[in-house]
Amino acid sequence: MTIITVTAPVGRLSLAHRRILAESLTDAVLEPEVGQHAPAARMGFQVCFHNLPADCMAIGGRLLSDQDAPRDIMTINIAVMNASWPAEVRAVVIRNVLARLADACGMQAPSPTWWVNFEIIQEGSWGSRGDVLSILQLLDSGVFTPERISAIRAAIPQPA
Repeated sequence: MTIITVTAPVGRLSLAHRRILAESLTDAVLEPEVGQHAPAARMGFQVCFHNLPADCMAIGGRLLSDQDAPRDIMTINIAVMNASWPAEVRAVVIRNVLARLADACGMQAPSPTWWVNFEIIQEGSWGSRGDVLSILQLLDSGVFTPERISAIRAAIPQPA
């Protein structure tokens, strides 16, 4: 259902950071997506970590390897199935992700150079289980709250 991709400079996130983030980033998106803390839903979430050398990342038009002072940059891309994602729910997810990232890194606040992109994959553009998958197929799984099911059904046209 959801893919969270964290891209950071090599060495920025230790194995210990990644272990914490694998769970905390999953929960940061899972709870707003299904409407509750539902451990059974975790299997529908993937967290991928990409570590790039300093000469493969840039900010301000300059490679990190060419900058005088080290920059703490990261991008976090969140791809979710089309569902009910009003602006206030997307904002909760983005704030959750930034807070969990700061917490895992031992920081009081997220760096202003950590950027989160929230992407909604349109109905018919997500595949799994050997076929195209719809969020509507997952609503009877028992992990979504009745409120989220109603919101999702209202947002996604029902097949004829």
